[in-house]
Amino acid sequence: MNIAVLCGGISTERNVSLAGGKAVCLALKALGHFPLMIDPAKGTSCLINFETFTPETNVTPTKEELMQLKPRNLMECLSMPIFNQIDLAFIVLHGKYGEDGVIQALLEARGIPYTGSEVKASALAMDKNTSKLIFAAAGLQVAQGYPIRQENFNNTEYHQALKAELGNKIVVKPNDQGSSVGVTIIENGNIDDLGNAIRTAGLYSETVVVERFIPGREITVGLINGQTLPVVEIAPEGGWYDFKHKYTHGHTGYQCPAAIPEDVAEFAMNCARTAYFALGCDGFARADFRLNEDNVPIIIEMNTIPGFTDSSLVPMAAKSIGIEFPELCQRIINVAVEKYNKRNAK
Repeated sequence: MNIAVLCGGISTERNVSLAGGKAVCLALKALGHFPLMIDPAKGTSCLINFETFTPETNVTPTKEELMQLKPRNLMECLSMPIFNQIDLAFIVLHGKYGEDGVIQALLEARGIPYTGSEVKASALAMDKNTSKLIFAAAGLQVAQGYPIRQENFNNTEYHQALKAELGNKIVVKPNDQGSSVGVTIIENGNIDDLGNAIRTAGLYSETVVVERFIPGREITVGLINGQTLPVVEIAPEGGWYDFKHKYTHGHTGYQCPAAIPEDVAEFAMNCARTAYFALGCDGFARADFRLNEDNVPIIIEMNTIPGFTDSSLVPMAAKSIGIEFPELCQRIINVAVEKYNKRNAK
């Protein structure tokens, strides 16, 4: 198959996405496919030689660098004649314009099948506050928290009310970012620190989510076509699972399967399935949880396009049951093709 591997993009997770794109291209070539590594943020200059490309995953692009990449470039890229020969798009884009339904909508308009969730589920999952409401309605445990709009980013009285409601240890994050970009954990309930954290998160999103911190262990559950993979436990060293711990080698330990009771693991996997189907996800995804002191999984978010290098969490979980990275890529392709064929047979 001629497969366009879409990676890079306009979000702060751009470099991580490029690393995933290269890994997928190498796997697809090994499988006998004909991959093209494409960065739609570059418009008509979107083609990348994945054989020689070297990604940088331990840094984020600057705001100035991202401002040079215009959303209209995505349309220009997908309008290129080269896409007339593409059988499938393998999406490894993260964040805004890649994981939020925008690129999915453009591919549907172009008539190109693609991997992962469709437009609606992608948009819902990317919106942390909205997806949390859906999770709660589906009976899942979620962290207590509130969305904050721009008009309250500098409202100290409002911040004091949040602290009184949520306690001293608070998580502040952008509503529609990933890889812990813009996330701050307030340890002591200091109002100035809370206000600064809200404004920092507000640099990345028009809405900020403020939540009560949940003590406990961090676990994650990958899914392929609604079927769960083994639970992975994440153990960052000397801190929390921020961008540095995610993408700097040696800063985080992982255990798969997680060393948790079998009934707790099964319950977490059931929760992941519930979240997956509540949002209407397709293909592959990853549900992130905090496991509280009572071993109850509290869902944090659903990633419809999780990190996807050969050492990322979903591939790690797949490998633990004998599914190597190229085979995992092929399974994801098979799901996308089957879904496309069924939809077009109606």
